[in-house]
Order: sequence, then structure tokens, then C-alpha cells
Amino acid sequence: MAAAEVHRGARAHIRNIYEKGGTAVLFGNLLKDLPAWLISLVVHLVAILLLGLWYDEPSEDSPSITLATSISYEDLEGGRDMAEQTPEAFEFEDPGAIEMPGNVEVAGAPSRHVDLEPMEVPIDVPDPVGRLPSALTRSTTPLPPAPMGRMFAGRDPQARARAVERSGGTSFTEAAGARGLKFLARHQNPDGSWSLEKFHRSPDCDRTCDGAGQMRNDAAATALALLPFLGAGQTHEEGEYATEVFKGLNWLLRHQEEDGDLRGEGPRISQMYAHAQAAIVLCEAYAMTGDEQLREAAQMALNFIMHAQNTQGDWPGGWRYEPGEWGDTSVLGWQLMALKSGQMSYLQVLPRTFEMAGYYLDRAQTDRIGERYGYQPGHPPTEAMTAEALLCRQYLGWPKDRPGLKSGVQYLLREHPPNRKQPNIYYWYYATQVMRHFGGEPWERWNAKMSETLVAMQEKRGHAAGSWTPRGQGNSSGHAETGGRIYMTSLAVCILEVYYRHMPLYGEDVLEGAQ
Repeated sequence: MAAAEVHRGARAHIRNIYEKGGTAVLFGNLLKDLPAWLISLVVHLVAILLLGLWYDEPSEDSPSITLATSISYEDLEGGRDMAEQTPEAFEFEDPGAIEMPGNVEVAGAPSRHVDLEPMEVPIDVPDPVGRLPSALTRSTTPLPPAPMGRMFAGRDPQARARAVERSGGTSFTEAAGARGLKFLARHQNPDGSWSLEKFHRSPDCDRTCDGAGQMRNDAAATALALLPFLGAGQTHEEGEYATEVFKGLNWLLRHQEEDGDLRGEGPRISQMYAHAQAAIVLCEAYAMTGDEQLREAAQMALNFIMHAQNTQGDWPGGWRYEPGEWGDTSVLGWQLMALKSGQMSYLQVLPRTFEMAGYYLDRAQTDRIGERYGYQPGHPPTEAMTAEALLCRQYLGWPKDRPGLKSGVQYLLREHPPNRKQPNIYYWYYATQVMRHFGGEPWERWNAKMSETLVAMQEKRGHAAGSWTPRGQGNSSGHAETGGRIYMTSLAVCILEVYYRHMPLYGEDVLEGAQ
């Protein structure tokens, strides 16, 4: 707190000086007190630096990104007549207070009413008012490609093919992913957004697509649709879908509040999901391009998440539908992935935020070693919450040989393998990432079944070709009909990009030898 007061005082002092004479006063006072020899040294150093910047060594053109797929005219014809659907506000099933069986041991019973001081945002983050970009602008001269962090390195066009080959991908998974992107691009709204419940009204849709979602939140839809484009290495600066990504990012920036809020307009239960998904998009787009126009917006989105973390009550450290509300495992997973995306993009995230999230997970686990997890502390375990929590544990630093992780992976693989007859896209999205990071035989077994299932489930004919049809209701289906066809397709393509979307956490170098 003292450091924050000093920081605010210094900033006020500088502002006061500026108002009295601007930078001339600052530099005038500084230069007046400097010895002549030091001024001469500084002048010569600046001259040398300018000469160094003057010489710009030419670089090779960056490789283009080509997505190899085609959909025949026959496949684009036909389809089903779609009755107009009137989406209604949908609420996710809340398991409610469930009494735990007596034989389930919960590690570390939560202490009652842990109250913690509110967190401060990361230092050195400028005042957001008037600084957040309202729209992206394109540079008139091509910029050199930004060096991606290790976790995003597989998206580079030079490395992607090697990652697919070494990680278990095939030409079938790549073609299915490319067809999915084509479908998403055809259903973007003119203003750059996507919609869950009215995607079939986009200008390029022939109105034969069914599968409209039951949720209204264009911020969530836009973020979800952009994730697989970024996962495929597409950015607003290069790629086959650069225009679609550019328009989508612009829409998010136009709808971001001054405090970083990206929750959008929609049901209360959807808003923190939407914010986290949009924050991931901004962080990844910044990491992949180095575009400074995105840096401030991404950092403010992360700050909003850090402020929204619950710090009081029986199980602090989580997030839910409103800032400060007691958490649940589902919402926590998306916020944590956004924060980790920011950290991997070299943005500022407070370590304490991760520590608190781990504290919540300790209470949400339903056994001594952390093999399984419930929707909230005191709730029974589910496969979806277990997969989401285990992925969080991996990113929070659990080693591969941690008993809870090893046992949890086997539990998911043994009792909840991919099953086309019981689709659960939400569970598959998280479990596939857990298995990919874990690697070895569990990953090989999971990937063989998961990739085969998704490719087989993809629509092959009609205007909906390239998409995935939502099937099922509620938690058991991963809320497929709530999110609809855009939600299903976005997550399905992200799953098919798992070979290169993020590099494995446990040291496997699938890019070794890539040119």
C-alpha cells in the first residue's frame, strides 16, 4: 500500500510540473545540474544509436499461411429449411447444494470466512481513461513478424507442419479444421462480430443453417470464433483470414469499457465467460503480432479479471458471474487461461492471483490427492470440472509425476473417453488439452479416439458444411444447444488445433528441426 501511495505521489508531482511548463521544465532542471562532460557523452551516444538505426538490413519475407481445404459446389448446395427460432435467456444448470457422500474425503477443509485485502493492479500500468484504442489501424508498410513466445511457437507457418506430424495430427484433422474456419468466416456479421443465436442471419448465410444458440452475447460469440483463427496462425496482419480477424478484433476494441470490461450485453451468467474469452483473444493477438495497439487493451482486460477475483468467504480465489462473487470451477478455468495467456504474452499478472486460484482448487477437489473436482467446493466431481481443474493445475505448476494429475488423467481416460453417442464439447475441449500436455500413451489413446470422433461428426454437405451440429442439453452435452453451432464449431476447431495451438508444458520439443 505504501508503494502505491509513493507511486501516486510521484505521478501527481510529475503532472504538476507538466502543467506548469511541461517537459521543458523537467528537462531544463535536469540539464542545468549536469556537468558538461556528461552532456557531451549523452549527445555522442545518441548520435551512435541513430546511426545504428539508420541501417536497416533487409530480411527475408515471412512465410505465408495457407489453409488447404476445399468444399465442392455440390456440398454447398442443398440443406434443410430452418424454422425461425426465438432464442430465450438460458441459465446454466446450477447443481445446488449437494450433500457429499460420507466416503469422499475432501483435502484441506476450508477455513471459515477468509477475508483478504483487495488486490492492487500491476504497477506501471498507465491510466486507461482515454488510452484504450477504439479501433485498430493497419500499417502502410509490412511489419516484421513478432517473435512468438514458446507456447505459441507452433502457430508459426514454418513450424506447424512439424508439430502436426510429431504430435499425432493428420491431413484429415487439418482439413477438418480448415473447413471449420471457412464456415466461421462465412457467418461473420458485417460489423465484425459473430452471434450465437442469429448467426444464420449473416449476409453470406443462405438461411438454411439450423443450430441457433439459446444465448445472446455477441462478445462471447466473437471471442469464441476468433480463438480458432488465432490458433491456426491467422492474425489481423497476415493470413488467409486476416480481414475477418481484423474486423473481429476491431469489434472487441469498440465494445471494451474504459476499465477493461469485455463482458458484453447478455445474460448475467454469460458475462464473465465472455470477458475471459475476449481477454484470451486480445492477449494472443498481441503475442502473435507485437502490435502495440493491442497491448493496452489486453492488459486492462487482465486487470479487470484480477480485480474480479473473490477474496472473501469460505473459499476465496475463484470467479463467478459477478466480480467478487464466490467462485465456481467452470468460470475459474476461463479466467485462469486468460491470465496465463497474458503471462505468456509478457503482460503483467500478479503472482498472488495464481496463488489464490490454487487455494480455490484445493477446496474444489473431492479427494485427498486432487484427482477429481466439483463445480464448487462441496459438490460431487464431474468429468468436465475435473478436466478443467487439471488443466489449471498443469498451468499452475503441477509436475507430470504429481499423483493427483497422473491418477486424474487415468480416471478421465478410463471412465470418460470420447464417445460420439454422448458428445460433450466443453469436456472434450479441456480434456484434450490435459492429455496433450501430459503426453505419452494417455495422449496417444485419447487423440486417436478424439480426432476420429470430431472428423466424423463434422457436417459434410449443405451450407453448414464445415461446422458441428449442437446435440444435447445441459451439462451432460457441454451446453451445446445453449451455445449453438458457432460455439460447437469454435471449440471443435480449437480441439483439432491442439497439435500446435499451445506447445506441451512438460518439455517435449515437437518443433526440433523445424525450418
